[in-house]
Formats: sequence, C-alpha cells, structure tokens
Amino acid sequence: MSSSFADKRFAIVGAGLMGRLLAVALAKRGAQVELFEKGGSDGSLAAARIAAAMLAPLAESAITENNVVRMGIHSLPRWKQLISELAKPIFFQQEGTLILWHRQDASDAERFASHLESNCIRNSDLSKPIHLNSQSLAEIEPSVADRFTQGLYLPNEGQLDNRQLLEALLVELTLMKVPCHWNQAVEPEALRKNRQFDWVIDCRGLGAKESWNSASNSAKDLRGIRGEVIRLHAPEVKLRRPTRLIHPRYPIYIAPKEDDVYVVGATEIESEDLSPMSVRSAMELLSATYTVHSGFAEARILEMTTQCRPTLKDNLPEIFLDHTSNDAGLMMINGLYRHGFMISPAILDCALEIFSSGTSTTALRLGLKVTTAVSTSMEASACA
Repeated sequence: MSSSFADKRFAIVGAGLMGRLLAVALAKRGAQVELFEKGGSDGSLAAARIAAAMLAPLAESAITENNVVRMGIHSLPRWKQLISELAKPIFFQQEGTLILWHRQDASDAERFASHLESNCIRNSDLSKPIHLNSQSLAEIEPSVADRFTQGLYLPNEGQLDNRQLLEALLVELTLMKVPCHWNQAVEPEALRKNRQFDWVIDCRGLGAKESWNSASNSAKDLRGIRGEVIRLHAPEVKLRRPTRLIHPRYPIYIAPKEDDVYVVGATEIESEDLSPMSVRSAMELLSATYTVHSGFAEARILEMTTQCRPTLKDNLPEIFLDHTSNDAGLMMINGLYRHGFMISPAILDCALEIFSSGTSTTALRLGLKVTTAVSTSMEASACA
C-alpha cells in the first residue's frame, strides 16, 4: 500500500478502459475509490469494447507521432505486469505483427518499410522490421504462404483480448469491494462540489466533449472518429499473430483471438455517427479479408459493430488538471484515439505519479501533454 494514496478519496466517472485501470490501480494502493458509469457493467458503451487491442508501436509509427510511439514502447512490459496481477486470466500475445501486400501494391509497401526503418533509426528502442521472402514467410506464417511471396515482420509487438480485460478488471473491482454505480450518469463538476472526494477523474471519452472543450480558454476540439469492426469465427484460418494488409483504399488489420475468433477492421471516418455499419464498409472489409486467407469465406459473422474513438485536434492524448478552487481536484484524461490499448498503461503511470507527487517525470520523458487550468503545459520539448 502506498502511503501517498492511503485514505485519499477518488471518484472516477466513466468505466471504460482508463476508468477501470485507474480504479483498480488506486484501490490497490489503498485509496478509497468510487466508480460511476452511465452504462452497464459490460462496458457496452465504451470504445474499448469495440477494438482489436493491438499493441503495435512500430506499426503505428507509420501514422502517429513519436511521443505516442514512446508511450507504446513503455506500455508493452507494463501490460505484462498489470495482467499478471489480475485474478482472472487474460489472452495476451507478443508474437509480433505481420505486414502483407499484393503484388500491385509493392511500391506502397516499399515506402511503408522505408518509413518504419527511418523511425527505428530515430528511436533505438524500436525493433527493426524484418523483410520476409517466400521461404521465411512460410516459416513464420504458413497459412498465408500460398497467397503471398513476401512480407514484413515486426518483432516484439503484441495484442490482448479487450473484452476479457474489461471483464477481468470488473472482477478485480468486485474483489476489492469498490463501489460501482452502474447506469448512473453524473457530471464530474457535481461530484467536485459535494466535497466527498479529494479528486474527481473524468474518463468519459467522447461523453466528456462539452466539458473538455470548455476546460480552458483554448478550444480542445474533442471529436469522435468512427471505427467499424467485424468479429468472425473462422476455424479454417490459423493466423498466429495480428496481420495487416497494405492497400490504397482499405488497409485492413486482422487480429486473431482465442477460439478461432478474428477481429477485422480498417475504416476511420470523421464522423460521430453510431449507426450500424454500411454495406460498402462491410463488403470492403470482408473482401479484403478473403484476399488474405481463403478460409475466411466459410467464417461466421459474429458481430458487425461501430464505435467512435475520442480524438483531440492533434490526434494526441492529453491530461488536463484543475485544482484551483476549494472543490475537489479534477483530472480529465482524453484523446487516446485509436491507440487506447497501446498507450493506456503509460497514461496510467503518469496519472498515478501526478496524484502521488503533483508532477510526472514519466509524462515529461514520454512527451504526454499535461495541461492545467493555470499553466500552459508540462509537455516535454522532446515531443515537438
């Protein structure tokens, strides 16, 4: 038990990935924690439930900033530790990522590989991608060797089962007797003013849009990015690791889970529309999936689901702090975008350091932006 947390009282609003991680971590450190969630305990309203949960800092370095990559590198070993401390087992795999492409997309693949190699030069903590010929591809992923003659292997990257994790965190909260208020929508400001808590933590994701955008003088511009995911049961397919297909229109990912379940996704649409998946998106996802492995033709569709990922103007995560009044302190965590599972342990560690000492050396080292109601930023110059 950490003495800096003993007898401190925390209210957490939002029981998605960050809300549950923080609730468990704080309770284990001796804090008094209450969790508030407008939905049910199954996490059906959380963006974390509709995710592939890939832990792929090198693959993501092709499209995101270096500070997010550093958070992902930090988080990989932390996931192992966090999962080992849970009572319920979680599917976790660190067998790397496989990148594939069809012959007509070879030039795009070459540019992609060059980009990753350049990122590895800039960040020595990244493992260099390995170019695969037909023989080495057949050795590492034999199930696709009949359709592809080359590929790219990104070692050390991983994945976990997002729904198993949400359930395991719920079990942990139950074992620690943390009061959880399900189906109860509350405003963080109301909890701050009743003075029952020392800190209120807002982890509502897109649900915090109005509060977040008015949290400081500058517009925060929190918005939703629509993602569409299909879950398949495909016993004839035996992919060993997350596989990504380079394609000019729909660069899909296929993440294998336990019991022959595969999570397939690709689409990122600037929209907060939560309506069901379109026919076009479904056809493109499924047709691209079939080109990776013919066994997907006999797969059974378990779900076609959509969700909006909370995203800030710069597509980067941020922690906002307000401890300027006699009310409880406020911490708002948001903007994890498509990298929630990849970087959440890093953000967790930064938040815990702030609660413990008032600042976070980890945030400075990783380049996580931490803003306050009075100062402009604790953001490390290295993340510029």
